[in-house]
Amino acid sequence: MFFLLSIQAAGNFCQASTLTERLILERCGGFFLRMAVELDVFVGNTTIMDEEVYQLWLDGYTVNDAVKVRMAGGVLDECEANQDVLLSDTMDQYRTFQMCERLLQSPAKLANQLLFQIPPHRQTMLIERYYAFDDSFVREVLGKKLSKGTKKDLDDIGAKTGVTLKSCRRQFDNFKRVFKVVEELKGPLVENIRQHFLLSDKLARDYAAIVFFANNRFETGKKKLQYLTFQDFAFCAGQLINNWTVGAVDNMVEDMDVDLDKEFLQELKELKVLITDKDLLDQHKSLVCTALRGKTKAFTEMEANFKNLSRGLVNIATKLTNTKDVRDFFIDLVEKFIEPCRSDRWTSADVKLYLTHYTNSAHILDSFKHQAVWDRYMGVIKSCIFKMYHD
Repeated sequence: MFFLLSIQAAGNFCQASTLTERLILERCGGFFLRMAVELDVFVGNTTIMDEEVYQLWLDGYTVNDAVKVRMAGGVLDECEANQDVLLSDTMDQYRTFQMCERLLQSPAKLANQLLFQIPPHRQTMLIERYYAFDDSFVREVLGKKLSKGTKKDLDDIGAKTGVTLKSCRRQFDNFKRVFKVVEELKGPLVENIRQHFLLSDKLARDYAAIVFFANNRFETGKKKLQYLTFQDFAFCAGQLINNWTVGAVDNMVEDMDVDLDKEFLQELKELKVLITDKDLLDQHKSLVCTALRGKTKAFTEMEANFKNLSRGLVNIATKLTNTKDVRDFFIDLVEKFIEPCRSDRWTSADVKLYLTHYTNSAHILDSFKHQAVWDRYMGVIKSCIFKMYHD
């Protein structure tokens, strides 16, 4: 009696990713035998990884809990195996992932090592998922110092968000690792993260936002800011990085995309003339109201609140040289502009209309000489408020 598998079939089996195929392989890398007078052996060494089990491992499930999830998904019916086989398979997968973890923490090493034979597309998947994070979790730690003190709070954060403690620790350690690697590098922050950790552009940009918020310690935890999502803040971080950091004007300086441009923050003090010069303030109001009249139902409220809103936006600008005011940047936007507009029931379209004319009208003011600083400031302010203003 002969049991014969061709070399071609053997090669196909070496790429097995389902439990059924792995059972055929007997989880040893694949031994294919032809039993006759002599014994021929074919050995396949492609590392077998189940994406579903990998995600369960990343999510912090224990082996037993992972087995329960897989059973509930009907995997035993699919492959006609029993629970003991499923347990053994899951334990084997977990061991493989744990052995790979040190490589995933330095992704560039994954492609150059010889211990695990993993195809490039699967390496990409492993890295991307390892560095992925839960928005609910990152929202809780965003802007906090990535230190042991914050790490001690992970139990409470996990209970609040429903993310397992093991997964919380992995995500927090990833944030801290990326921060430490890129904080002193020259060059664009997003590109540095992408090159050093081999992440997709979207994930690299999200990590850039996390690093930027951790470095500048922006306040995000106050009750008034709870309605904002991580993606709201990530978008704003991108605007700040691209326009207000030193790297926005010089792309090869130290910490270019991490620290705000101090020279620019000093120049923002010049904008105060827009609210301290009564004639300039009245002229600005007149220009804006003329442009808005007849274009929105909220015109009466816009006209009545112009001076208060203008003072709010300009005062935010003039105080950004103070570390505390930088940290309170998003609170100030909400308190001094977004909340007053909400109370008057402005729509998002109203906000866009108002800020567009408010910004553009300053160019017509004869005695206002700080147009470049104004545009650099208001470009970011408009984008952030548009994103933060939820109807």
